[in-house]
Amino acid sequence: MTLKEAMWQRHTVRKYEDRAISIEHTQLIETRINENNQKYGLDLKLILNNKLALNTFIKLFLSRGVSNYIVLAAKNINNSAENLGYCGADIMLYAQTLGLNTWWVGGTFSKKNVAKVVGTSNMVGIIAIGYGMLQGQAHKSKTAEEVSAYKGEAPDWFNEGVNAALLAPTAMNRQAFHIEGEENKVRISYDKGVCDRESLGIVKYHFELGAGSDNFEWN
Repeated sequence: MTLKEAMWQRHTVRKYEDRAISIEHTQLIETRINENNQKYGLDLKLILNNKLALNTFIKLFLSRGVSNYIVLAAKNINNSAENLGYCGADIMLYAQTLGLNTWWVGGTFSKKNVAKVVGTSNMVGIIAIGYGMLQGQAHKSKTAEEVSAYKGEAPDWFNEGVNAALLAPTAMNRQAFHIEGEENKVRISYDKGVCDRESLGIVKYHFELGAGSDNFEWN
């Protein structure tokens, strides 16, 4: 499965089978995390066999079997939030290519418990990861016309990028982004709100994957 194929198949999964991630998959995920850390100066970390990451209410009523997760951390959160979203999106889709499922958890995790494990509170959230009991469902989505505009006739790459962006998981599924294109220049903005910078990073990654980064330049 390619990353593009994974983008269409990945959905949020909150309930997981009670089995460990295989050694092979663990090594591959850790390699991907290390590559993102080195390239973007982040402190992403995979934590295994720890069931204390979620708030009690979420564990009781909305999730099951979450014991593995990726901590979305960086030394300077203010300057790294967008990159954390971008790299988080990369890891979620890469995990999907391996047959793993994921769930981006922003405000409903226990920052205190996770900080005890990783030794830092400089984090924006976690990504639950494992073998899902189900594969999840597509989220309700806005239309391409609601989130984008192109000056002139939009090329195929732009339309494909917008469709890919609409697949991106965003905070509270707001999809509060707008994509503008002219010739080969593209600009994405995101309305202020909860986890807006992380969501912007996720959307940018999806757009690049759908449009093909060789076809345009960020403006």
